[in-house]
Amino acid sequence: MANGWAPDGAVQDQIEDSIKDALESARARMPSGEGLENCEDCGEEIPAARRKALPGARTCVPCQSARDKLPTFSAINRRGSKDSQLR
Repeated sequence: MANGWAPDGAVQDQIEDSIKDALESARARMPSGEGLENCEDCGEEIPAARRKALPGARTCVPCQSARDKLPTFSAINRRGSKDSQLR
């Protein structure tokens, strides 16, 4: 059931587009290229198992965990109400 002028299935389309965008964003943030042997943040050695599991790794696990805890913001607003567009 759609709301207002939206066609049937519009809500599901928004959900699927949001998931697709989140996946593309996550893939873009994944390390690529040649990895490092030492962490670029603290200088500690990156374990061989991590370098093998995640080619292109540039940080050790503790430093990456700290980075992952930093707040992130999304610039996409797919909510339908006009009030949400003003926030």
